[in-house]
Amino acid sequence: MNKIGLLFFAFICVFKLNAQCKLYVSPLGNDANIGSEIQPLASLTGARNTIRKLKKKHPSIKEAFWVIVEDGKYFMKEPLVLLPEDSGTKEYPIIYKAAKGAKPVFSGGKIVSNFVVNTSGLWEAKIPETIYYKYKFDQLYVNNKRANLARTPNKGFIKIDTVTQNIWKQGASKVAEKAEQSIYFNKENSKILAEVSKEDISNIRFKAFHKWDFTLRYLDAIDVDSAKIVTSGKGMKPWNPLKKDRRVIFENYEAALDAPGEWFLKNEGSLLYKPLKGETIENTEVVIPVLENLITIKGNALQGLFVENIYFKDLTFTDCHYKIPPTGSEPNQAAAILNAAIMIEGARQIKITNCELSNIGQHAIWFGKGCHNSEVKHTYIHNIGGGGIYLGDFKPFEDSLHTHDITVENNIIKSGGQDFPAAVGVWVGHSSNNSIIHNDIGNFYYSGISVGWVWGYKPSLAKKNTISYNHIHHIGWDLLSDMAGIYMLGASEGTKVEHNVIHDVHAYSYGGWGMYADEGSTGITFRNNLVYNTKTGGFQQNYGKENIVQNNILAFAKKYQLQCTVPEEHKSFSFTNNIIIFKEGMVAKGAWDKVNAKMDKNLYWNVSGKDYNFNNHTFKSWKKMGFDTNSLISNPYFIDANNYNFNFKRTSNYKKIDFKPFNYAEAGVYGTPSWLKKAKLSTSITIAFKEAVETNMKKNIKR
Repeated sequence: MNKIGLLFFAFICVFKLNAQCKLYVSPLGNDANIGSEIQPLASLTGARNTIRKLKKKHPSIKEAFWVIVEDGKYFMKEPLVLLPEDSGTKEYPIIYKAAKGAKPVFSGGKIVSNFVVNTSGLWEAKIPETIYYKYKFDQLYVNNKRANLARTPNKGFIKIDTVTQNIWKQGASKVAEKAEQSIYFNKENSKILAEVSKEDISNIRFKAFHKWDFTLRYLDAIDVDSAKIVTSGKGMKPWNPLKKDRRVIFENYEAALDAPGEWFLKNEGSLLYKPLKGETIENTEVVIPVLENLITIKGNALQGLFVENIYFKDLTFTDCHYKIPPTGSEPNQAAAILNAAIMIEGARQIKITNCELSNIGQHAIWFGKGCHNSEVKHTYIHNIGGGGIYLGDFKPFEDSLHTHDITVENNIIKSGGQDFPAAVGVWVGHSSNNSIIHNDIGNFYYSGISVGWVWGYKPSLAKKNTISYNHIHHIGWDLLSDMAGIYMLGASEGTKVEHNVIHDVHAYSYGGWGMYADEGSTGITFRNNLVYNTKTGGFQQNYGKENIVQNNILAFAKKYQLQCTVPEEHKSFSFTNNIIIFKEGMVAKGAWDKVNAKMDKNLYWNVSGKDYNFNNHTFKSWKKMGFDTNSLISNPYFIDANNYNFNFKRTSNYKKIDFKPFNYAEAGVYGTPSWLKKAKLSTSITIAFKEAVETNMKKNIKR
């Protein structure tokens, strides 16, 4: 912007009575323009720079800056970086928003437009960045959907036969700093490795799925004769190693490119894609994600230099790349080692409203250390390689670096963990006083919501969080284990888990709970939740103390309705005024014979008419143990429990246990019919989930 234009525009902003300072951004704009409606800018970064110049030129300006973004698709050349100098004030915030009726899309990717059909019937395009700069990418989006990187097998897994480990450097941790693993397969599966060309050995990697973890590694060597692969990195975790029968897939080599919808990038720069039925080069848009971050908001909370009072409204962000490191991805709970497309630190009063994030290789949004009094509302997050919204840090930062009071409300977060299956819908680390309410979270492979980052009774800063009125469903599938709809960890005094609806939670082996109080969970209230269609229970406590489980409806778990694992001398939990209805499996399973827990005024009902197995006790002997003295085996008289209508047609029995009905229909997102419809998973996903559950249960294998 030249000096005359800058002064003229500043004059309009400052002296026009009751005016807002408006800057316009358009796909037809130019960042050398003044930013008027007639001479718009071309990018959010251009708007940021113009605001910086105006504020510097007129430090006493008292107007809110509105960056009005016109309709169209914007291919970002760099992330939008906001620093403390880019802040607004409470009275005069800086707002980046879509023009009225517009739906602008900001893409961190690049369209591939030079495909030809090669002699093998594959689409092939030369990628100049790979040819000249050896650039590699790990995700690809075709017609706005995630394409599958070439893998073997196309469905199912290969199982490990044996694993040996050679530790190179132990270090101070239980997990060796450096180690080499040799992973052996049976002769039948080793034939797959014979198809790998020497050129591809440096590219090929394996993904292994074990308990709640996921390992992704490149190969150092393949020995077909010995039916083994060799890989190196950190040592295996003693509590969750790779071992016999762990499931593995291989990916990222040309011989595996054999199924429609798969792609592969050759070292010499040729991108290959095997089209789906009906796809033509003319009707297909292929996008390579390029930027590894779309927005960075970075203040310095320690020095009191916050980025603050910045709002994003009605904007869409898409096509963000996650570059897999040369070391791969070591096992990490909740995939917490990833970064995010929108990364925020040292910030307050940041508001993200009615936005959309999709086609993301990592997590979508992360409020890291030093963030508070901010919110994400009515935002649609889907098709993500990692998780949805992450709050806080791994470390217990206090004072100005402590993250707290973030509101996550009325968001749709679905189809996550596509590249990193251990990711979750909403994660809360060492962070307190957050409100996670009225969200719809569905189609994840690990947990829906995870709160806490301390194992055992060490100090935790995950206090007084509210997890309420969320709809959490179709979680786990048959991929990972030891997970839940809502997963709690460590001391969380004052945390409330209330009025949530959780259903269709499954696990590969053990786990698949509705609500899970894991190691050291303390001071949590689970109240007025509806949980149904889980694998191993509506509620499970590993170990913890003084938790309250009250006035919940727990229905139709497949193996057990309730579980507890580790008995301790102190009171572990109280379980009162709950209704448990089921048609298969045991009522309770675990360390019940030794656990210190209060169980009373509950109602149990087996709709099948069969026996009640309380950890291999009858109800009579269960009562003699001191449990459920005033509890009943009685019909709760739901209107139609088999079709998941848990409203009551009679009041007589539930009143006997002092149960108080709650309106579970209030859980989930709220708003327009189109918003509610968007929250629903496609029929193809729900049918596939049901089939996966049925297949897994039929195997009935003790793993």
